[in-house]
Parts: sequence; structure tokens; C-alpha cells
Amino acid sequence: MAILLVCLMVTADASDVAKKGKKSRKVIKRTDEKEPVEQKDIQDAIDVLLDDESALKDNVCAKKHCGAGKECRVNEQGEAECGCIASCPEEKDPRRMICSNQNETWTSDCELYRMRCLCKTGSEECTDSKYDHAHVDYFGSCKDVPQCTADEMADFPRRMRDWLFNVMRDMADRHDLSPHFLQMEREAEKDLSRKWANAAIWKFCDLDGHPHDRKVSRHELFPIRAPLVALEHCIQPFLDSCDVDNDHFITLKEWGTCLELSEDEIEDKCDGVRDEAENAI
Repeated sequence: MAILLVCLMVTADASDVAKKGKKSRKVIKRTDEKEPVEQKDIQDAIDVLLDDESALKDNVCAKKHCGAGKECRVNEQGEAECGCIASCPEEKDPRRMICSNQNETWTSDCELYRMRCLCKTGSEECTDSKYDHAHVDYFGSCKDVPQCTADEMADFPRRMRDWLFNVMRDMADRHDLSPHFLQMEREAEKDLSRKWANAAIWKFCDLDGHPHDRKVSRHELFPIRAPLVALEHCIQPFLDSCDVDNDHFITLKEWGTCLELSEDEIEDKCDGVRDEAENAI
């Protein structure tokens, strides 16, 4: 509408000048006569409208959460709604590849979850209904994962404890830990008897997302499982063994036992993390 008004103003000004030219050879320019609107001015008006439309989408979609494979759009009523991602960025880096639960390699997780969305919504772009329940199994291209032997499984808890502490220490050195976790890491550096326990508690609290229910679901284990499957073929059977009662959740006690830590070494310190996060808001 704003662009139409600009164009009408240009036409009206040009017509007014033409009429005045017919009445007299000498045209006296009025001081209040508007200068002709140039192409740059019209483009500026278009840019403003586009910026306003983008800002509207950002504001309306700010509190709208769309799941994997979806993006927020503003409908004709000005309301936020979720729809399948129109297109994913072209990925050429092989490190972005993922292996799905159907043992298929995809160029990115975006492509996989976009296809899942298309299939769930009955889109003609859906190539196979099996993708209704597709998800990322692990990062990297699909490969034959060898069986975890009994000897490897017996040694895996020790290797897992070391790995957790090394990750925690590296994050502390990069200043990527919250003050609460940083204090736990520094304590472990000074008192090696707390080395493995503090690392185990840190990772458990870190994995226990929403809701903070003192147990970690199979879904919440994804950040620790997916990056390791291709490198550590014992990670999946190890995590399965942690869920002793097979209820699809791992409690802090089960986590400590699985890592071969004594019960008195595992102390629930997750409340400190929650309080710290709430105070930071």
C-alpha cells in the first residue's frame, strides 16, 4: 500500500506540472512544489517495508517454538505458525553428515528432520513414509559398528570416567563452565579422590534437562551418545546397562553405579546449578 501511494504521488506531480506548462510559457516554480520522486526514494520505501515485515516475523515468532525440521512463519492473520523448513543450507562438509536410525547417511540433520516433517504432514515431497519416525542415531556417515566384547565392556567404565573428567577440565580451561561447575572442577584438580565423582555429577546435572526431574531419559542421553557411537562402539551397550530397571531413565544413583563409583561418592549437587541459573536471570 505504501509503494502504491508513492507511485500515485509521482503521477500527480507530473500531471500538475504539465498543466501549468500549457497555460504559460514562463513557469514559475512554487516554493512548496515537491521535487520529483526518484528511483532511489522508491527503493528506500520498499526496503523499509521489507525490514518491517522481517521485524514483524521476528517479534511474532520470538516465543513460538518449532520442533526439529520446522520453522516459524507468520500467516495471513498475522499469527505465528510452524511449518516444515522450506530448504536446508547446502552442506559440503562431510563432518555435518549424520547416520539415521534407519542406517542411512544424510548430508545434515536438517535434511533428515525436514523430510520427517514433510512425511508427517503428508506432503508430496515425502519420499517414503518410513521417515515418519526418523531421527539422528549418531554423527558421521553410517558405518558397521563392531560388537563390544566382554573385555572391552569391563574396561569401559574406567575409560568413560577419564573421558568425562578430561572434557570437564578442557571446558574449564576454555572458560565454558558455569561458576558452579567450575568450582567442582577446581576441587577435583586439588583433590584427586573427587576427580571421577565430580565429573560424573557434572555430566549428570548437565544432561538432566527439562524437566529437571533427577533422571536422564534416553532422549536426554543423545548429546553424549551420538558423538561417540562411531568412535566408541561400547557406548550404547554401556548406557543400556546403566538403566538397571529398564524404565528408560537413568537416575543419579544408577549413573554412579554404572561408572563404578560408590554411593557415598555421588552427591546430588544439581540444585546448586539450578539456583545459579535462576539467579542469573
